[in-house]
Amino acid sequence: MTKTIIWTTLFIAAAGILQSTLLSPLSIYFYAKPDIALDILVFSAYMNGMMTGQLSGFFSGLLLDFLSNAPLGLNLFVRSVIGALTGVLNGAFFLDNLILPAALCAGATLLKAGLLLLLNFLFAGAIPAYSFNTPVLWVELAMNAVLAPLIFGLLKMFNKFIQKRK
Repeated sequence: MTKTIIWTTLFIAAAGILQSTLLSPLSIYFYAKPDIALDILVFSAYMNGMMTGQLSGFFSGLLLDFLSNAPLGLNLFVRSVIGALTGVLNGAFFLDNLILPAALCAGATLLKAGLLLLLNFLFAGAIPAYSFNTPVLWVELAMNAVLAPLIFGLLKMFNKFIQKRK
């Protein structure tokens, strides 16, 4: 389990660096860009279960907090919750190549937006949040859902690193 968490965290950190450097200028519509790190977390949590998901979310969220200008602990909290809730679904559904990855990543994006909105409300606007009536959230959700099958397919090639032994 430790090896899986370390490799997942490293993959997510690499995706976070990629997102913040190369994908920032390529923001397609209203500065929306895909959250590849979230898709990797969803894959790892779904394949390995709740404990691995929340620990991977915790450590990768901490690394992403240092990479971003968000308040320290924001990504840590959001990614831990998403990793734990996705890990609960471990083995509940057959993992196909198209529909389930897109649905899981779309759901994780909506959960991330909901958690950020809740934190924005609790901390009186100090936390940046998505607005559900602007296109930024929906464009990001669409990009995450479209890229999910590709990312899941790529990550399946690294199964010996990301998936714990049975």
